Amino acid sequence: MSPSKKPEIGRRRSIAQSRLFAVEALELEFSNGEQRTFERLTSNGQGAGAVMIVAMPDPDHVLLIQEYAVGIEDYALTLPKGVIDPGEDIITAANRELREECGYGAHVIEPLIELTLAPNYMTHRIHVVMATQLYEEQLPGDEPEPLIVEKHAIEDIGALLTRGDFHEGRAIAALFIARERLRERQESPDPMFW
Repeated sequence: MSPSKKPEIGRRRSIAQSRLFAVEALELEFSNGEQRTFERLTSNGQGAGAVMIVAMPDPDHVLLIQEYAVGIEDYALTLPKGVIDPGEDIITAANRELREECGYGAHVIEPLIELTLAPNYMTHRIHVVMATQLYEEQLPGDEPEPLIVEKHAIEDIGALLTRGDFHEGRAIAALFIARERLRERQESPDPMFW
């Protein structure tokens, strides 16, 4: 059971800023009178958030990309994703990112869930969508090198988890959520889905 009253936010101040991120300090007063200063990482100019795409070229497979992840200084296998640009909605951004990173567009894009990453310390949110009825179409992207696109069975998430390069929590959660949605559809199939 959560407290009925959220903490009151007093003073906010910027502590540090870079091209992509800002560190903000917030003075909080909790309902029991306790006062604390919390710091959080915010994303500069990324108010709409980001999208992560579970792209299904057929009912049994998902597309994953291998890209360099500077945070861990290594290549990681993950789902295609990117920032929602100004003026874009979630669906438009997902279709653009899918074309840039995988070379496919989608006729059907359906929102699945919104995920956070370290919500005690970051404001970042990512919208997970499922893309189906794919067609080939490449857009130039902003990646510094070509991404490697791999196709994997969505029912075999366990095998992916044994790989040393598949460890991004958001991608793992997104695949499990998408797999459950697909299983629900199998119990009550919609012929228009594929």
